[in-house]
Amino acid sequence: MSNLIANWWRSQQFNSALKRGDTEKAVQLLQAIQKSGASFSWIEKLFRDKLQLDRYSQDYKREIENLTKQITSAPHQTDNFTLVPDKKFIKFIYETFNLVQHDEYKLQVTGIDQEIFNGFEASLVEYLEAEFSKFSEQQLAIKIEDALEDIYNLKVGQDPNYNFSLTPHVYLMKYFLEGVYCIYLAWFLIYQDGLLPTQVKILDIGSGPGTVAYGLALFLKSGLNFFNIPPIHISYYSLDQQDAFQFKGFKFWQRYIESQITPINVYFRFVTANIFNWNYQADNLPNNFFDFIIISHCFFANKTQKIQVNRIYQEMITKSLNPQGYVLLVIQDKKLFHLYNSQQSENVEQEKNIVIQFVSDLGLKLVWYRYLTSTDSRPPISTNKFAKFVQENLPKQLYMSPMRQKYLSQKYDSNYTLDDYVILAQK
Repeated sequence: MSNLIANWWRSQQFNSALKRGDTEKAVQLLQAIQKSGASFSWIEKLFRDKLQLDRYSQDYKREIENLTKQITSAPHQTDNFTLVPDKKFIKFIYETFNLVQHDEYKLQVTGIDQEIFNGFEASLVEYLEAEFSKFSEQQLAIKIEDALEDIYNLKVGQDPNYNFSLTPHVYLMKYFLEGVYCIYLAWFLIYQDGLLPTQVKILDIGSGPGTVAYGLALFLKSGLNFFNIPPIHISYYSLDQQDAFQFKGFKFWQRYIESQITPINVYFRFVTANIFNWNYQADNLPNNFFDFIIISHCFFANKTQKIQVNRIYQEMITKSLNPQGYVLLVIQDKKLFHLYNSQQSENVEQEKNIVIQFVSDLGLKLVWYRYLTSTDSRPPISTNKFAKFVQENLPKQLYMSPMRQKYLSQKYDSNYTLDDYVILAQK
């Protein structure tokens, strides 16, 4: 009984220390709880995991400092080669993904690398099921319902509140796979042009669960059967206002990506900040450092917000993108045209002018862009016609569909679909 009381008292002191912001005391109490043999409460587990993430962040910071010193001390020397495009691999991607170039900019995609994505999808389902098993059936139903209501805002063009424990999980179920699918193809287009370094430094703005890093890792994994990939070093800087998304994405990364036998070394740094409150000097992004700054689905229709966030993006790009670096922008077709009060059509010249304006508003110059689409039409087709096309032509989410039907009461099978503009630019 005395041990129970002592453990209870330590937990109360731990909670009080957290509320006061006394991290040092909280760490001491966590160590005492662990030594006592008592099981951690959920908040103690979260704090333990946060400490682990902080250690990873410190390692990443040291890595940035070391790389910066190397660049400074040897400005005329570099071993950062780009991957040489392999013709057989490019042919494999075009055939496997059924890529059809309808014109200079429209690229229809109706296929997938099933070996890569089926394994990835199955592992994601396994991870989510393990997360859900922590709750009773009744608790789980309530939490999923709350998260669904929260994340529904994405459909109506608003940001969710992200204040429910399973909002990240529902996001992973509904949107993550298609996001990785799109980014995978974006990295392929960059690779095809001979622009993908073997040592790549990435700033991912609005990173969510790390979709950009996953897309790159899966793309490189696809290439293993075609050419000897030299040692790959990825420095990945994740910037998002939702630490829960970053945390869950990283936990799954540890479970899936790090279990794969690939010559890929990834160093993570996580920064949790609201982009509208961004202070460049306070957050200290490295100067002229990143090879790629990526902004994916983090654009705002509200005019005031658009002006404010574009100014912040420009500041980040100006100060942190290296002189030879690139900016990758990913935006949904409807959102892009809505920003400029236009309707999407087959008018290629109108489309190109809108893309150039979009890039120019960020102080950038267009390198190239592609419209990645599941259908061969730019304007949207009827709902019934699209649903029929999807079921007959697009790759299925074999493992996620049953899970969405089970937990989200979905009545149909899910497929991989695309309707995004992928835009490469430079400052």
